Amino acid sequence: QVQLVESGGGSVQAGGSLRLSCAASIATYTRRCMGWFRQGPGKEGEGVATIDSAGSTKYADAVKGRFTISLDVPQNTLYLQMSSLKPEDAAMYYCIAKYCTALYCDCTPRSNFPYRGQGTQVTVSS
Repeated sequence: QVQLVESGGGSVQAGGSLRLSCAASIATYTRRCMGWFRQGPGKEGEGVATIDSAGSTKYADAVKGRFTISLDVPQNTLYLQMSSLKPEDAAMYYCIAKYCTALYCDCTPRSNFPYRGQGTQVTVSS
């Protein structure tokens, strides 16, 4: 059973920063891919960033250079440090995860993830 619980959302002015956290109950003895997905009002959802068990990270073009994903392995907590926030970053942010059981694991923001948390809201005012 995988459980993902996000926190850290809130309201911030454009140009500000926020750090999201995701407390994960997920097996650590196998390869996995974790990340963040967001859905803004009236917009299609999009993968934001991912990190695999080796620590390799991938980012959506819209957030490259502004967002940083990281994983505290002992605490099994995923983070998303968001800087230089823009109004278009406003969305519900979801923690996502999957196990990588095949030889090849597509750990990219656009890939599918079977596990998702309840989300944390981020509001950015101009």
